[in-house]
Amino acid sequence: MLALLGTVLSLPVLAADPESNGTFNFILENDLFYKVDRHYTNGIGFIWTPAPRTPTPGWALAVARQVPWFPKDGQIRHGYAFGQSMFTPSDIKVANPPLSERPYAGWLYGSIGLGVVSGRRLDLLYMSIGMVGSASLAEQSQKFVHKVIGADQPQGWDTQLHNEPGLVLTYQRSWHSLVTSPSAGTRLDLTPHVGAALGNVFTYANTGLTLRFGERLPDDFGPPRIQPAPPGGAHFSPVSKFGWYLFAGVEGRLVARNIFLDGNTFRDSGSVDKIPLVGDLQYGVVLDWPSIRLSYTHVLRSREYRTQSGRDDYGALSLSVKF
Repeated sequence: MLALLGTVLSLPVLAADPESNGTFNFILENDLFYKVDRHYTNGIGFIWTPAPRTPTPGWALAVARQVPWFPKDGQIRHGYAFGQSMFTPSDIKVANPPLSERPYAGWLYGSIGLGVVSGRRLDLLYMSIGMVGSASLAEQSQKFVHKVIGADQPQGWDTQLHNEPGLVLTYQRSWHSLVTSPSAGTRLDLTPHVGAALGNVFTYANTGLTLRFGERLPDDFGPPRIQPAPPGGAHFSPVSKFGWYLFAGVEGRLVARNIFLDGNTFRDSGSVDKIPLVGDLQYGVVLDWPSIRLSYTHVLRSREYRTQSGRDDYGALSLSVKF
Protein backbone atom coordinates (compact mmCIF):
# COMPACT_ATOMS: atom_id res chain seq x y z
CA MET A 1 0.00 0.00 0.00
CA LEU A 2 2.81 2.43 0.85
CA ALA A 3 4.57 1.68 -2.43
CA LEU A 4 1.35 2.25 -4.35
CA LEU A 5 0.67 5.51 -2.54
CA GLY A 6 4.21 6.68 -3.21
CA THR A 7 3.79 5.97 -6.90
CA VAL A 8 0.51 7.86 -7.01
CA LEU A 9 1.89 10.86 -5.14
CA SER A 10 4.57 11.18 -7.78
CA LEU A 11 1.98 11.57 -10.55
CA PRO A 12 -0.10 14.71 -9.76
CA VAL A 13 2.07 16.77 -12.10
CA LEU A 14 0.43 14.94 -15.00
CA ALA A 15 -2.33 16.98 -16.56
CA ALA A 16 -5.72 15.47 -17.28
CA ASP A 17 -5.97 14.63 -20.95
CA PRO A 18 -9.36 15.68 -22.29
CA GLU A 19 -8.81 13.20 -25.13
CA SER A 20 -8.12 10.23 -22.85
CA ASN A 21 -9.22 6.85 -24.16
CA GLY A 22 -10.86 5.77 -20.93
CA THR A 23 -10.43 4.87 -17.26
CA PHE A 24 -8.72 1.79 -15.83
CA ASN A 25 -9.71 0.75 -12.30
CA PHE A 26 -7.92 -1.66 -9.96
CA ILE A 27 -9.73 -2.85 -6.82
CA LEU A 28 -8.36 -4.91 -3.93
CA GLU A 29 -10.57 -5.98 -1.03
CA ASN A 30 -9.04 -8.02 1.79
CA ASP A 31 -9.59 -8.72 5.47
CA LEU A 32 -5.83 -8.86 6.06
CA PHE A 33 -6.02 -5.08 6.49
CA TYR A 34 -7.54 -5.92 9.91
CA LYS A 35 -5.33 -8.95 10.67
CA VAL A 36 -7.98 -11.63 10.10
CA ASP A 37 -8.31 -14.27 7.40
CA ARG A 38 -11.85 -15.60 7.16
CA HIS A 39 -15.23 -15.52 5.38
CA TYR A 40 -15.02 -13.00 2.50
CA THR A 41 -11.25 -12.97 2.62
CA ASN A 42 -10.19 -11.49 -0.72
CA GLY A 43 -11.57 -9.85 -3.84
CA ILE A 44 -9.69 -8.40 -6.78
CA GLY A 45 -11.17 -6.60 -9.76
CA PHE A 46 -10.11 -4.81 -12.95
CA ILE A 47 -12.50 -2.48 -14.78
CA TRP A 48 -12.12 -0.65 -18.08
CA THR A 49 -14.56 2.10 -19.07
CA PRO A 50 -14.01 3.84 -22.41
CA ALA A 51 -14.17 7.63 -22.41
CA PRO A 52 -17.61 9.22 -22.91
CA ARG A 53 -16.48 10.54 -26.31
CA THR A 54 -15.95 6.92 -27.50
CA PRO A 55 -18.68 5.82 -29.93
CA THR A 56 -21.26 3.69 -28.13
CA PRO A 57 -21.33 0.09 -29.44
CA GLY A 58 -24.48 -1.11 -31.15
CA TRP A 59 -25.20 -3.68 -28.46
CA ALA A 60 -25.22 -0.99 -25.75
CA LEU A 61 -27.58 1.23 -27.72
CA ALA A 62 -29.89 -1.71 -28.42
CA VAL A 63 -30.03 -2.79 -24.76
CA ALA A 64 -30.52 0.77 -23.51
CA ARG A 65 -33.47 1.22 -25.87
CA GLN A 66 -35.08 -2.01 -24.64
CA VAL A 67 -34.89 -1.20 -20.90
CA PRO A 68 -38.12 0.72 -20.23
CA TRP A 69 -36.92 2.55 -17.12
CA PHE A 70 -33.72 3.90 -18.70
CA PRO A 71 -33.97 7.63 -19.50
CA LYS A 72 -34.23 8.24 -23.26
CA ASP A 73 -32.13 11.41 -23.24
CA GLY A 74 -29.20 10.21 -21.10
CA GLN A 75 -25.56 9.67 -22.00
CA ILE A 76 -24.87 5.96 -22.57
CA ARG A 77 -21.58 4.54 -21.27
CA HIS A 78 -20.28 0.98 -21.33
CA GLY A 79 -17.52 -0.98 -19.62
CA TYR A 80 -15.88 -4.33 -19.01
CA ALA A 81 -14.63 -6.02 -15.84
CA PHE A 82 -12.73 -9.11 -14.73
CA GLY A 83 -12.31 -10.34 -11.17
CA GLN A 84 -11.91 -13.07 -8.60
CA SER A 85 -13.40 -13.43 -5.11
CA MET A 86 -12.64 -16.03 -2.45
CA PHE A 87 -14.36 -17.21 0.72
CA THR A 88 -13.10 -19.42 3.55
CA PRO A 89 -14.18 -20.70 6.99
CA SER A 90 -12.99 -18.98 10.17
CA ASP A 91 -9.96 -21.25 10.68
CA ILE A 92 -8.02 -22.04 7.51
CA LYS A 93 -5.63 -24.37 9.40
CA VAL A 94 -8.36 -27.04 9.73
CA ALA A 95 -8.43 -29.57 6.88
CA ASN A 96 -12.07 -30.55 7.46
CA PRO A 97 -13.99 -27.45 8.59
CA PRO A 98 -17.02 -28.08 10.82
CA LEU A 99 -20.45 -28.06 9.16
CA SER A 100 -21.30 -24.90 11.11
CA GLU A 101 -18.70 -22.95 9.08
CA ARG A 102 -19.21 -21.51 5.61
CA PRO A 103 -17.54 -23.59 2.90
CA TYR A 104 -14.44 -22.75 0.92
CA ALA A 105 -15.42 -21.16 -2.38
CA GLY A 106 -14.07 -19.09 -5.24
CA TRP A 107 -15.67 -17.01 -8.03
CA LEU A 108 -13.84 -16.11 -11.23
CA TYR A 109 -15.87 -13.92 -13.56
CA GLY A 110 -16.06 -11.41 -16.35
CA SER A 111 -18.64 -8.63 -16.58
CA ILE A 112 -20.03 -6.43 -19.31
CA GLY A 113 -22.33 -3.55 -18.58
CA LEU A 114 -23.75 -0.20 -19.50
CA GLY A 115 -24.71 2.91 -17.62
CA VAL A 116 -27.00 5.76 -18.57
CA VAL A 117 -26.23 9.13 -16.98
CA SER A 118 -29.05 11.67 -16.99
CA GLY A 119 -28.40 14.80 -14.94
CA ARG A 120 -27.72 13.67 -11.38
CA ARG A 121 -29.00 10.12 -11.97
CA LEU A 122 -27.08 6.96 -12.93
CA ASP A 123 -28.76 3.77 -14.15
CA LEU A 124 -26.35 0.83 -14.18
CA LEU A 125 -27.05 -2.60 -15.72
CA TYR A 126 -24.42 -5.32 -16.01
CA MET A 127 -24.10 -9.07 -16.50
CA SER A 128 -21.43 -11.25 -14.88
CA ILE A 129 -20.54 -14.72 -16.18
CA GLY A 130 -17.97 -17.03 -14.62
CA MET A 131 -17.18 -20.16 -12.64
CA VAL A 132 -17.58 -21.17 -9.02
CA GLY A 133 -15.45 -24.02 -7.68
CA SER A 134 -11.94 -25.25 -8.43
CA ALA A 135 -12.13 -23.67 -11.91
CA SER A 136 -12.11 -20.27 -10.20
CA LEU A 137 -8.42 -20.84 -9.29
CA ALA A 138 -9.09 -19.35 -5.85
CA GLU A 139 -7.19 -22.17 -4.13
CA GLN A 140 -4.06 -21.56 -6.18
CA SER A 141 -4.34 -17.79 -5.72
CA GLN A 142 -4.63 -17.94 -1.95
CA LYS A 143 -1.88 -20.51 -1.50
CA PHE A 144 0.49 -18.53 -3.73
CA VAL A 145 -0.12 -15.24 -1.92
CA HIS A 146 0.17 -16.85 1.53
CA LYS A 147 3.47 -18.45 0.51
CA VAL A 148 4.84 -15.12 -0.69
CA ILE A 149 3.85 -13.22 2.49
CA GLY A 150 4.67 -16.09 4.87
CA ALA A 151 1.11 -16.60 6.14
CA ASP A 152 -0.52 -19.87 7.21
CA GLN A 153 -1.30 -22.18 4.31
CA PRO A 154 -5.02 -22.94 3.95
CA GLN A 155 -5.70 -26.64 4.51
CA GLY A 156 -9.34 -27.15 3.55
CA TRP A 157 -9.66 -26.31 -0.14
CA ASP A 158 -10.41 -29.98 -0.91
CA THR A 159 -13.84 -29.30 0.63
CA GLN A 160 -14.66 -26.30 -1.58
CA LEU A 161 -17.86 -25.96 -3.60
CA HIS A 162 -18.08 -27.99 -6.82
CA ASN A 163 -17.56 -26.45 -10.22
CA GLU A 164 -20.65 -24.59 -11.41
CA PRO A 165 -21.12 -21.96 -14.12
CA GLY A 166 -22.40 -18.70 -12.67
CA LEU A 167 -24.59 -15.97 -14.11
CA VAL A 168 -25.73 -12.74 -12.39
CA LEU A 169 -27.73 -9.87 -13.87
CA THR A 170 -27.50 -6.72 -11.73
CA TYR A 171 -29.28 -3.36 -11.88
CA GLN A 172 -28.76 -0.27 -9.73
CA ARG A 173 -30.00 3.32 -9.77
CA SER A 174 -28.23 6.15 -7.91
CA TRP A 175 -29.04 9.84 -7.48
CA HIS A 176 -27.00 12.84 -6.36
CA SER A 177 -29.19 14.92 -4.04
CA LEU A 178 -29.20 17.29 -1.09
CA VAL A 179 -26.12 19.19 -2.27
CA THR A 180 -25.03 22.02 0.04
CA SER A 181 -21.92 24.05 0.85
CA PRO A 182 -21.51 24.23 4.65
CA SER A 183 -18.31 26.30 4.37
CA ALA A 184 -16.19 28.01 1.74
CA GLY A 185 -14.50 25.52 -0.58
CA THR A 186 -16.27 22.42 0.77
CA ARG A 187 -19.46 20.65 -0.25
CA LEU A 188 -21.77 18.05 1.22
CA ASP A 189 -24.00 15.71 -0.78
CA LEU A 190 -26.14 12.63 -0.28
CA THR A 191 -26.41 9.79 -2.83
CA PRO A 192 -29.18 7.22 -2.29
CA HIS A 193 -29.29 4.04 -4.37
CA VAL A 194 -31.60 1.09 -4.97
CA GLY A 195 -31.06 -2.09 -6.95
CA ALA A 196 -31.35 -5.84 -7.36
CA ALA A 197 -29.39 -8.87 -8.58
CA LEU A 198 -30.76 -12.07 -10.14
CA GLY A 199 -28.84 -15.27 -10.79
CA ASN A 200 -27.60 -18.56 -9.40
CA VAL A 201 -24.64 -16.86 -7.68
CA PHE A 202 -26.44 -13.86 -6.12
CA THR A 203 -30.13 -12.97 -5.91
CA TYR A 204 -31.00 -10.01 -3.69
CA ALA A 205 -32.63 -6.59 -3.46
CA ASN A 206 -30.60 -3.73 -1.99
CA THR A 207 -30.94 -0.10 -0.97
CA GLY A 208 -28.79 2.43 0.86
CA LEU A 209 -27.23 5.87 0.80
CA THR A 210 -23.82 7.54 0.92
CA LEU A 211 -22.86 10.88 2.45
CA ARG A 212 -19.85 12.74 1.01
CA PHE A 213 -18.04 15.78 2.39
CA GLY A 214 -14.99 17.38 0.89
CA GLU A 215 -13.26 19.92 -1.28
CA ARG A 216 -14.05 20.05 -5.02
CA LEU A 217 -16.42 17.08 -4.90
CA PRO A 218 -16.24 15.36 -8.29
CA ASP A 219 -19.40 14.69 -10.22
CA ASP A 220 -19.30 10.90 -9.86
CA PHE A 221 -20.90 8.17 -7.77
CA GLY A 222 -18.04 7.11 -5.51
CA PRO A 223 -15.15 4.65 -5.90
CA PRO A 224 -15.80 1.25 -7.50
CA ARG A 225 -16.39 -1.83 -5.34
CA ILE A 226 -16.85 -5.58 -5.79
CA GLN A 227 -20.30 -7.22 -5.74
CA PRO A 228 -22.33 -7.58 -3.53
CA ALA A 229 -21.11 -4.19 -2.28
CA PRO A 230 -22.55 -1.10 -4.02
CA PRO A 231 -20.62 -0.84 -7.32
CA GLY A 232 -19.94 2.91 -7.13
CA GLY A 233 -18.72 4.40 -10.39
CA ALA A 234 -15.81 3.24 -12.55
CA HIS A 235 -15.80 6.52 -14.48
CA PHE A 236 -14.84 9.68 -12.61
CA SER A 237 -14.85 13.33 -13.58
CA PRO A 238 -11.40 14.94 -13.24
CA VAL A 239 -10.98 17.98 -11.02
CA SER A 240 -8.94 21.03 -12.00
CA LYS A 241 -6.40 20.26 -9.31
CA PHE A 242 -6.07 18.17 -6.15
CA GLY A 243 -9.32 17.47 -4.30
CA TRP A 244 -10.48 15.17 -1.55
CA TYR A 245 -13.56 13.94 0.24
CA LEU A 246 -14.60 11.78 3.15
CA PHE A 247 -17.58 9.48 2.83
CA ALA A 248 -19.78 7.20 4.90
CA GLY A 249 -22.59 4.96 3.73
CA VAL A 250 -24.99 2.23 4.73
CA GLU A 251 -26.67 -0.51 2.71
CA GLY A 252 -29.19 -3.23 3.46
CA ARG A 253 -29.62 -6.36 1.30
CA LEU A 254 -32.53 -8.78 1.35
CA VAL A 255 -30.81 -11.97 0.16
CA ALA A 256 -32.69 -14.78 -1.52
CA ARG A 257 -29.61 -16.62 -2.77
CA ASN A 258 -25.89 -16.51 -2.07
CA ILE A 259 -24.17 -19.57 -3.53
CA PHE A 260 -21.21 -19.08 -1.18
CA LEU A 261 -23.56 -19.75 1.77
CA ASP A 262 -26.33 -21.86 0.19
CA GLY A 263 -23.95 -24.18 -1.64
CA ASN A 264 -24.12 -25.55 -5.17
CA THR A 265 -27.40 -25.28 -7.05
CA PHE A 266 -27.65 -28.80 -8.48
CA ARG A 267 -25.23 -30.87 -6.37
CA ASP A 268 -24.80 -31.60 -2.69
CA SER A 269 -22.11 -29.43 -1.14
CA GLY A 270 -21.16 -27.57 2.01
CA SER A 271 -23.67 -24.93 3.08
CA VAL A 272 -24.84 -22.92 6.08
CA ASP A 273 -28.14 -21.38 7.16
CA LYS A 274 -27.89 -17.83 5.81
CA ILE A 275 -29.42 -14.72 7.38
CA PRO A 276 -31.74 -13.11 4.80
CA LEU A 277 -31.07 -9.48 5.84
CA VAL A 278 -27.45 -8.32 5.66
CA GLY A 279 -26.19 -4.81 6.36
CA ASP A 280 -22.99 -2.98 5.44
CA LEU A 281 -21.54 0.12 7.08
CA GLN A 282 -18.67 1.69 5.18
CA TYR A 283 -16.57 4.80 5.49
CA GLY A 284 -13.39 6.04 3.89
CA VAL A 285 -11.48 8.69 1.99
CA VAL A 286 -11.00 9.57 -1.68
CA LEU A 287 -8.08 11.57 -3.10
CA ASP A 288 -8.58 13.09 -6.56
CA TRP A 289 -6.12 14.44 -9.09
CA PRO A 290 -6.94 15.45 -12.66
CA SER A 291 -6.26 11.95 -14.01
CA ILE A 292 -6.04 9.78 -10.87
CA ARG A 293 -8.41 8.72 -8.11
CA LEU A 294 -7.20 6.81 -5.03
CA SER A 295 -9.60 5.59 -2.37
CA TYR A 296 -9.69 3.47 0.76
CA THR A 297 -12.85 2.07 2.35
CA HIS A 298 -13.37 0.33 5.69
CA VAL A 299 -16.34 -2.05 5.59
CA LEU A 300 -18.22 -3.51 8.55
CA ARG A 301 -20.61 -6.28 7.45
CA SER A 302 -23.24 -7.84 9.69
CA ARG A 303 -23.43 -11.61 10.19
CA GLU A 304 -24.33 -13.46 6.99
CA TYR A 305 -25.19 -16.87 8.46
CA ARG A 306 -26.71 -17.97 11.75
CA THR A 307 -23.72 -19.88 13.16
CA GLN A 308 -21.29 -17.02 12.36
CA SER A 309 -19.54 -15.85 15.51
CA GLY A 310 -19.59 -12.12 14.74
CA ARG A 311 -19.54 -9.42 12.07
CA ASP A 312 -16.78 -9.05 9.49
CA ASP A 313 -14.32 -6.19 8.84
CA TYR A 314 -12.34 -5.75 5.67
CA GLY A 315 -10.64 -3.02 3.69
CA ALA A 316 -11.10 -1.96 0.06
CA LEU A 317 -8.39 -0.13 -1.86
CA SER A 318 -9.04 1.20 -5.37
CA LEU A 319 -6.95 3.07 -7.90
CA SER A 320 -8.47 4.67 -11.00
CA VAL A 321 -6.29 6.12 -13.77
CA LYS A 322 -7.29 7.89 -16.99
CA PHE A 323 -5.26 6.93 -20.05
